[in-house]
Amino acid sequence: MQNFEFLEALAQIAREQNIDEGELLQALANALLVAYKRRADSAEDAEIEINPESGEIKVWGLELDVEGNVTREWDATPADFGRIAAQTAKQNLMQLIKEIQRRQMYEEFANREGDIVSGTVQQTDNRYTLLDIGRVEALLPQAEQIAFERYEHGARVKVYIVEVRKTAKGPQIVVSRTHPALVAKLFEMEVPEIASGLVEIKALAREPGHRSKIAVASNDQMVDPVGACVGARGSRVRNITNELRSERIDVVPYSTDPVEFIQAALQPARVREVRLDEEQGIATVIVHDQQLSLAIGKEGQNARLAARLTGWRIDIRSESQETDELEGDVVITEDVLVSPANGVEAVIVDEIVTDADGDIVAEVVVSEIVSEDEA
Repeated sequence: MQNFEFLEALAQIAREQNIDEGELLQALANALLVAYKRRADSAEDAEIEINPESGEIKVWGLELDVEGNVTREWDATPADFGRIAAQTAKQNLMQLIKEIQRRQMYEEFANREGDIVSGTVQQTDNRYTLLDIGRVEALLPQAEQIAFERYEHGARVKVYIVEVRKTAKGPQIVVSRTHPALVAKLFEMEVPEIASGLVEIKALAREPGHRSKIAVASNDQMVDPVGACVGARGSRVRNITNELRSERIDVVPYSTDPVEFIQAALQPARVREVRLDEEQGIATVIVHDQQLSLAIGKEGQNARLAARLTGWRIDIRSESQETDELEGDVVITEDVLVSPANGVEAVIVDEIVTDADGDIVAEVVVSEIVSEDEA
């Protein structure tokens, strides 16, 4: 094979495999250098040069000083090096191509941590679900799956890239359906005002598969942040809810005033009064009796999410409960507060919310948990 024909063949392979021709030539030169070094008559130090125009291959012997600088070089190309080059290319070319592709894919996806991608379900077992996301496959571990979701073969799902690992077999991409940022990214995709920066997501709290609360603010007085996120007749938030398999989403206005923010965070309940203890970071919230179950939410969910969203420890009380407590009608047994008031069955005293480092960022005091499915 003439060198020109060899170059043409390499160029065609590079095009077909979608890799850079220069990178392929460099990888081949490295393989040729390894083959040359196996010869008994090889120079101690050498480099391989492949002319990208003519395809001519040369071996340059190098003489280096103590600092590694080249002091002399000479043509050390063996007479039979054409045969060695052809044999080396035949043996190593496909492996070199695979290595280049793996590196390219890793570099491509390493920069996409924190992005959303769409994937097609390939297979699933009790450890993870495998998704086809284009040039590579992604792992959706059980820990990153919403508990009640089922991933049927061929189904399309949107996932959040949490980590890209470099392995000998190429990049391993770990994705999530439970990460809170998935909700934020879906809003960014669905709401042009968020993508453009007119509306900003200030805080987000999520219990995957059940409910999320998202606080938004506008950077333009003419733009209603909540209205922009909800969309006409709820169309935008409904699209996100559908993608999350009916996970409920509350969009509330953000405020730098903690009283206003806490009131908004407890929606859909209407709050009568908020009393702040800034030294302790506690917000005592008073609601009308008929709003109590709505403020707390099913199994305390509304109160928990409001605490995470605002960063305040929230103590929710009804008007009559305050009176009951003063009269001694409330008793504490272990971690459960039992009250005969208002038909309420029980309460959880505290829930501590921590960040990834284990630091406490919020606490919620749920004064009562109701058996109803309200909120």
